[in-house]
Amino acid sequence: MTEPTYDILGIGNAIVDVVAQAEEAFLSRHDMHKGAMQLIDAATADALYAAMPPGLESSGGSVANSCAVAAALGARVAYIGKVADDQLGAVFRHDIRAIGVHFPTQPLAGGAPTARCLILVTPDGQRTMNTFLGACVTLDEADLVPHLIAAAKVTYLEGYLFDPPAAQAAFYKAAEAAHAAGRQVALSLSDAFCVNRHRDAFRRLVAGHVDILFANEVEITSLYEKDTFEEAAELARADVALAVLTRSEDGSVILRGAETVTVEAVPARVIDTTGAGDAYAAGFLTGLAGGKSLAACGRIGSIAAAEVISHYGARPEADLQLLVKDAGLG
Repeated sequence: MTEPTYDILGIGNAIVDVVAQAEEAFLSRHDMHKGAMQLIDAATADALYAAMPPGLESSGGSVANSCAVAAALGARVAYIGKVADDQLGAVFRHDIRAIGVHFPTQPLAGGAPTARCLILVTPDGQRTMNTFLGACVTLDEADLVPHLIAAAKVTYLEGYLFDPPAAQAAFYKAAEAAHAAGRQVALSLSDAFCVNRHRDAFRRLVAGHVDILFANEVEITSLYEKDTFEEAAELARADVALAVLTRSEDGSVILRGAETVTVEAVPARVIDTTGAGDAYAAGFLTGLAGGKSLAACGRIGSIAAAEVISHYGARPEADLQLLVKDAGLG
């Protein structure tokens, strides 16, 4: 097996995130459910964007955020995701490359515009997401780069991208290419909304093609249709080599074979929960690529998540490598 060029290759929805502060009354006026994610059409996206307070714009999408955090932690990272050949697409390309992520995907010429996620953050730190998927859902097998997949220790797939049949086919092809090269495949379930729509397909993918599964408590209980976290966790343990399950302020539980590792959350002043799970996954995978123990991987993930939720936006503002070093994990 050749030495990997990248620690992580992310494949996901390439979205420009627009994050703005808003009062709960704004959510009510626009028929939003606080803390939820909803898909919107182009007209609604334009109207909501015009009505929103000024926001922070950056390249986003769940796995793109993970890639950005992993790069900040010093990991070698690449990303595959589809944007349009438009202004927001140019913003995405420049932003993700500027933070050190290799991004080779060619833009979509014509067709749908670049996707955007309009995120409203209420004073309690909860984020409410309104997503127009646009060009990102056109990603298919032709966008995969087999030599890039073979060169990455872990190919990390985003559950949010699992909706279109072409993207599902791309996931299976990417997993096949990674395993053929002796690499690992990771999957984030992303949101219970996604799981509820494609539960059976997710179950087949997880059981047959995924080595590392990331999910929060709601997502994992939805996947296995169980009432308790403990029941669902045991089913995940049986399905994948490594299950990494987050529980917000209750920390995380990591399962590998008969081994169970519990990691406490790192205390933080919660300003904006956007990207917490993405940052945790980034920290965990970076630690794993560096040969750290499961407990250390979970701790690095928790440090990254705590930093991200302490301010607005899903990208770190502090020096994550210094925080990890100060925790004795560098």
